[in-house]
Amino acid sequence: MKETKKPAATEKFCCISKFKVFLLASSFAYIAKTMSGAYMNSMLTQIERRFNIPASLVGIINGSFEIGNLLVIAFVSYFGAKLHRPRIIALGCTVMSFGCLLISLPHFLMERYQYETALSPLENSSSSMSMCLINQSQSFTHMEKQSAECEQTSGSLMWVFVLVGNIIRGIGETPIMPLVISYVEDFSKAENSPFYIGCLQIATVIGPFLGFMLGSYCAQLYVDLGFTDIEEVTITLTDARWVGAWWLGILICASVNLLAGIPFCFLPKSLPKEGQASETELLSMRNASLLQERSETQAKRKMREITKDFIPFLRSLFHNPVYMLFICITVMQFSAYIGMITFMPKYLEQQFGKSASQAIFLIAVYNLPVICIGYFLGGFLMKKFKISTIQAANIAFWISLIEYLIYFAAYFTVCENSPVAGLTVSYEGVEQVSYMETTLLADCNSDCDCSVKVWDPVCGANGITYVSPCLAGCTASDGTRKYTVFENCTCVAASGFSSGNVSAVLGQCDKEANCDMMLHYFLILCIVCSLIYSLGAMPGYMVLIRSLKPEEKSFGMGIHTLASRVFAGIPSPIYFGALIDSTCLKWGTLSCGGEGACRMYDIVTYRWFYLGLPAILRGVSYIPCVLILLILKKQLKSSDGKTLKRSPMAMQAIEEQND
Repeated sequence: MKETKKPAATEKFCCISKFKVFLLASSFAYIAKTMSGAYMNSMLTQIERRFNIPASLVGIINGSFEIGNLLVIAFVSYFGAKLHRPRIIALGCTVMSFGCLLISLPHFLMERYQYETALSPLENSSSSMSMCLINQSQSFTHMEKQSAECEQTSGSLMWVFVLVGNIIRGIGETPIMPLVISYVEDFSKAENSPFYIGCLQIATVIGPFLGFMLGSYCAQLYVDLGFTDIEEVTITLTDARWVGAWWLGILICASVNLLAGIPFCFLPKSLPKEGQASETELLSMRNASLLQERSETQAKRKMREITKDFIPFLRSLFHNPVYMLFICITVMQFSAYIGMITFMPKYLEQQFGKSASQAIFLIAVYNLPVICIGYFLGGFLMKKFKISTIQAANIAFWISLIEYLIYFAAYFTVCENSPVAGLTVSYEGVEQVSYMETTLLADCNSDCDCSVKVWDPVCGANGITYVSPCLAGCTASDGTRKYTVFENCTCVAASGFSSGNVSAVLGQCDKEANCDMMLHYFLILCIVCSLIYSLGAMPGYMVLIRSLKPEEKSFGMGIHTLASRVFAGIPSPIYFGALIDSTCLKWGTLSCGGEGACRMYDIVTYRWFYLGLPAILRGVSYIPCVLILLILKKQLKSSDGKTLKRSPMAMQAIEEQND
């Protein structure tokens, strides 16, 4: 008897452990996919600089992930339930890993990163020399080698690897969430399913936090890590030409995604329902087989029903005013937030003078934890007070409106343009913003025959930044590498600077003193807005869910996700990037002479576009919000009227019973 009971106990233990292994593996997969997504988002500025491409093209690269999702979402929806779900998830993780590897590939195919500089290798030895002569000799050498460089270096289309890799990463990510959730719902107790799914959602917050932390670390490592002596590098972390080790973190993400897929290879296609394990091994196998056949039959029946009811469901959704208005709200709100999140690291760099590493770190620390708290509190309050649909709609509307009004305080947390001669101020120090390269030339540097294409900024003793030592009129230099001091700078003297010191040092001048304080105010504002907005997210989501009939929910949520990706996730980063490009004051230069990545922006116009476009999109989204409230209020009055009509009859029936 003991020998016959042992297999049953063992099988019971195995069944439970397999399901828990699936939950742990799913949590790890969620962390892996969200970590790689957050890391890619944090590295967009580094990719822009490494490949010398504009922000609009970076927006296309960012949106390509959503394109990858859309390519296979129909396939996953149709075949997902029929095939071996754990193995499909494992395949998805492997494909994501391959996509990450493809993204990092250009680093190993391209030559070492060479940033624009007016310094020549000869300046590694301490000497005093004419900067004008150096620029002439460099221009001559550049002309000789230009044709060869155009065929070999960063002027090529290596960024296409990143684009294709991101599409593949999107393809791999598609099956993970829907198949994990369906597997959990099929083989867990009905009362435990929400808890398990909630635990998985926590992983979607941990992943982005780890991704941003990894991005912050990699951004402070030089791109050619291990191949270049950092002492030879003359630029700093805050320089617009600095490129971090963007490829290193994506390789780590590839490894994590590959590891995340391994456990799913050893999990069965189906399991006995949680808590209903059989007493003998034979009965357990029989039940598992029956469950498998039943699930396949249900899936086929469900697909036949969906195919049969596709047009009626679609017509019903299009005639559902609350649902259609909610899609309009989602598209506009998502467009605003996706655009802001995509370019937030760049905004912190340009507006407040922070390095990419610092910007990424601040976003992770100040935004992600409060968003998690807000989602939790919003869901808890919905459950505790059993809020109705009209109440949820009112809560979501007013919370969102309050956060929207607070958002406008961001216009006061600003820094002004740094003084750069010929771009934001004249050579005499008078404020004037210019998008023309001709304003970089002045009487004080007319004898130097300087190139206006080079971006190698120096900070004059007068506090004004000059685009290059030559354009500063510097005729001599002393020191080596990053410690070089440029002397006898005629443009520094021409600005009316009274001191006898007319020298300049490498790098841009520091931002104004109150910029750090403004950054603190901006981050506090981000915390407040993120918390308030996330509080209203769950009530708003419940309005969407409750606007659908039970048989329409899966299909309706699929259409909602499709619309948000097609009309918000893909185009939003592209037109945000194009607007940001329009504020560029000084473009970098490719080896072939074309425009590269932007080196300096008009941060006043940048600020108006970056903060103004989301304000417009969100402002327009409140029109359908008001319409939803009016519709729900009308529906409530209609239902109350029907109740009142029935109530006299009910009272009469009660009186007759009492008699």
